[in-house]
Amino acid sequence: MEKIRITESPRDAIQGLKNFISTQAKIDYLNALLHVGFDVIDAGSFVSPSAIPQLRDMEKVLQKLDLSHTNTKLMVLIGNVKGAEKASEFEQITYLSFPFSVSETFLKLNINSGFDKARLLIDEFLDMSVVSGKTLVVYLTMAFGNPYGDKWSPDIVWKWTNKLISTGVEHISLSDITGVATTENIAKIFTVLKNEFPETDFGLHLHTTHTNWFEKVDAAFISGCRNFDSVISGFGGCPMTGYEMLGNLDTALLIDYCEKNNISLDIDRKEFVRAVEKAAAFYALGTSPSIHSHSVERIPK
Repeated sequence: MEKIRITESPRDAIQGLKNFISTQAKIDYLNALLHVGFDVIDAGSFVSPSAIPQLRDMEKVLQKLDLSHTNTKLMVLIGNVKGAEKASEFEQITYLSFPFSVSETFLKLNINSGFDKARLLIDEFLDMSVVSGKTLVVYLTMAFGNPYGDKWSPDIVWKWTNKLISTGVEHISLSDITGVATTENIAKIFTVLKNEFPETDFGLHLHTTHTNWFEKVDAAFISGCRNFDSVISGFGGCPMTGYEMLGNLDTALLIDYCEKNNISLDIDRKEFVRAVEKAAAFYALGTSPSIHSHSVERIPK
């Protein structure tokens, strides 16, 4: 039986919300997610509070998470050396994620960086990961198209992937946070990269709607992707893109896809249903008019 890994991403879902969600509410919700059996939870970030004020309490949240009963790993987003150093102090964290991009325009919008600076940061993060025992995951945004006017092609994606792997990156998540990906591009890029770099762990981070998610997930899976990010209810949207109304891939739909295609998941279905019930109230705490869910309110059996 085929198997995939799911990274549940509440960090992505709440990072742009204007209404601050209390530290205790975050702790309670993340602890509920830890009972579900997700492979990874993208729990938060260590970036400037001025950039993402919603996650300024990450240290307090981490100290109260109960990992004693689960094999789920935690991941946090980093954007600079200071954040990486702070995140590396927490034994609870396994993965450090960094948002690189094939679009220099978006790099500047997102982390105020150009290609050269971002590559130097990746080198530093890799060195720090060796010392701290963490694993670096690089998110390669605009991997399936570029709405900002920069040059884009599958060859450019291959070039940057090759450069990242050459520096020592072993985990790369191809990311579409603006909804420009087509099934053709997803299939072509995953097929080429999986064949060229078989030892690299590739994932998919997809912002989409409930009307076109299936064909994109299907194209990625058929082309060899076995690592998917998602969010319960499909909530969220990147506040740095100008496309923040576009939600994340809904976890319920991804689980439904797996069940219909005989794909194995280590998910506790009862705990997942409980987490879905908690999610609506949790996200409502921080909901602003500019960000919404594309949920179709489906809970897999």
